[in-house]
Amino acid sequence: MNFLRRLDLGSFFKLTTRERFDWITPVCVLCLSLFGVFFIYSAQLARDEADWIKQLVWLGLGLVVYVTTSLLDYRLWLKYAHFVYLAALAFLLLVLIPGIGTTHGMGARRWLGLPGLSAFQPSEFAKIAVMFAVASILTGSRLGTVKDSLQVLVKLALAVGIPMLLIIAEPDLGSALVIAPVVFAMLFVSNLSMRFFAGALGVFALLVGVVALDVWRYGNFMDENHLNYTKDRGAYEKQSWLPLKDYQRNRVLAFAMPDKIDPMGIGWNSRQSLISVGSGGLTGKGWTEGTQAKLGYLPPAVAHNDFIFSVIAEEKGFLGSITVIGLFGVVLWNGLRIAGLARDRFGALLALGVTVLFTVHVFVNIAMTIGLVPVKGIPLPFISYGGTFVLSCCLLQGLVQSVYRFRRDF
Repeated sequence: MNFLRRLDLGSFFKLTTRERFDWITPVCVLCLSLFGVFFIYSAQLARDEADWIKQLVWLGLGLVVYVTTSLLDYRLWLKYAHFVYLAALAFLLLVLIPGIGTTHGMGARRWLGLPGLSAFQPSEFAKIAVMFAVASILTGSRLGTVKDSLQVLVKLALAVGIPMLLIIAEPDLGSALVIAPVVFAMLFVSNLSMRFFAGALGVFALLVGVVALDVWRYGNFMDENHLNYTKDRGAYEKQSWLPLKDYQRNRVLAFAMPDKIDPMGIGWNSRQSLISVGSGGLTGKGWTEGTQAKLGYLPPAVAHNDFIFSVIAEEKGFLGSITVIGLFGVVLWNGLRIAGLARDRFGALLALGVTVLFTVHVFVNIAMTIGLVPVKGIPLPFISYGGTFVLSCCLLQGLVQSVYRFRRDF
């Protein structure tokens, strides 16, 4: 926590003890949400779909979630963190059961098919539950050297590893990978020995090498057997010792070796996204005047969710894009500021965890649309279309608001 306090981010605004509500993040979130509604409408205009209306409904429900969460003392979650965690595990197990978990896209089973819960995505709930569990464990523990902290690290490994494996089994590799940076950030500010992070970096490099080797073998296997990367998905999965799907390997190949993959198949979304972003210029073509989504080059299945930033960049250009990035920058910076203002470890860890989670989502989503990272199904907070994701974002920011509101009640 000393690391956050040394930042002294709160002094910039010269806060007084009478202030009980932070308006910076809510105003930015409102602007981002309006961006989302307008550009979801624009992305679907040619197909006469109305997901923008559904997004308004989700945002309305999200407002209720945000206000309710911000009014509750965040320390209440410390008391019930284990119950939330167990509930998240139950949902993750349910979603893997055929008939209850519903299948979409590439055969991924990520949503619950129970009555009234068809839009519920347990992995979003799991991210929050893991954050509670990690913050709870770290709040009641003292960390120092890796040897002294071994028992705590084993608890954390189990608490984080079990839900991550269940999410990967869906499969939803993107949501699972988002959890890791959050946990490492919370460990970093808990004064754990730097040897741990050096070792973790080595393990990460090893895993990257293993995945790279597997993808290379996959490419050789497909070429040697004269198989089609798009039509023959699944052919290599029985040959591999990694729990990856062939469509996930295709995404890595499309990023690393785009000429190896059929551009009308796997690499299509990425290429069209780059065209969208590049064609926007300084000020863009104008709202609803973008052609990539309207003509279907940016596929209807992704234009209004994972690739919504591409639509914004095409229609509002560099200025619109930098406005969105700037608003996110303020939200993230303000989250760090509130983490530094927290009066206890649990509050600081929650605010930091939420901020890092949003940072990963924003960075990966935007980097994906401009070709800096492989395509992953990681949406853009408050802008991408989605029900469970919108509600989870509102709940998370409500937690940060709660940390701010109750920072002096000790």
